[in-house]
Amino acid sequence: MAKIELRRVAKSWGEVAAVEPTDLTIGDGEFVAILGPSGCGKSTTLFMLAGIYTPTGGDILFDGQRVNDVEARDRNVGIVFQSYALYPNMSVRDNILFPLRFKDVDKAAAAARADAAARLVQVHELMDRRPGQLSGGQQQRVALARALVKEPQLLLLDEPLSNLDASLRLTMRSEIRSLQRKLGVTTLLVTHDQIEATTMADRVICMSRGRIEQVGTAEDLYHRPNSVFVAGFIGSPPINLLACSVDAGTLRVGEAKLRATGGAGECVLGVRPESVALGTGPFRGRVGDLEPHGRETIYHLETALGPLRALEAGASARFRLGDEVSFAISATLLFDARTTRRIEGAGADMPA
Repeated sequence: MAKIELRRVAKSWGEVAAVEPTDLTIGDGEFVAILGPSGCGKSTTLFMLAGIYTPTGGDILFDGQRVNDVEARDRNVGIVFQSYALYPNMSVRDNILFPLRFKDVDKAAAAARADAAARLVQVHELMDRRPGQLSGGQQQRVALARALVKEPQLLLLDEPLSNLDASLRLTMRSEIRSLQRKLGVTTLLVTHDQIEATTMADRVICMSRGRIEQVGTAEDLYHRPNSVFVAGFIGSPPINLLACSVDAGTLRVGEAKLRATGGAGECVLGVRPESVALGTGPFRGRVGDLEPHGRETIYHLETALGPLRALEAGASARFRLGDEVSFAISATLLFDARTTRRIEGAGADMPA
């Protein structure tokens, strides 16, 4: 396995910067996810690690050795693509064996490694089939076996579950995480799906517009987001973000005034939907819409603070469309409107 370091690594296409100068360390055996919307630079970063793209600046190090000029086939990196990229005219066995063509491995050892990789991902009974005879989940497993047969220093996963249905994604998330722990292989997952990132990875790297916004555990990014972007991108249903202003301990938001702790001038108030407790409290609102989700209900409230989403657990909705409800707010975040950065220790609670 390997410790991976990016030192001021950047990638540009002409005048367009895909990845700004970036510093990052991935520990030996660590599972890290890069999370962000399309175009944020996450796949470009992965392709630079794989050797598919050459950085336009900075250094990439594997265990302290610079690999910028090392060919992709010589980096000992396994990669699973979103499309699986299996060869349709080859059997499962030959697809798994393919990466070993470029290594000094005799036929018997290669066959043993292919069989072991296939058993790891539970496709050993499909070795004589071709990709067209497999389900999407089986193809994904074959692609994973092909990446693992190299016994890579670094395993790269590029949106590996996006083509699977919801129930199979859930199964494969658990299986990939369990396999990574068993093998101890340094792993980087690239995804736009926050559930994949937060449930599978030890740490999450949140990217936006070619820059790292925040690196931390799922708990860090959810409860202590560094910026409005991270707060808005992490969490489902998404956080309520309300334009407001703070002056002398009073926060004005919509038609309401709240008691503020910290902050001054133009700000953004963040309220997680689960922090809106319905049925009691000093605020009032009207149910403008609701979304039953089986185990929980999302209410869309019209309030003096502005529109709010509230999340309430329970198989049945307690309130109906048009109901007037009281509510309390248990926790808030406050961001500087100009810098979009979170103001440490600041928030608002009760009416002023």
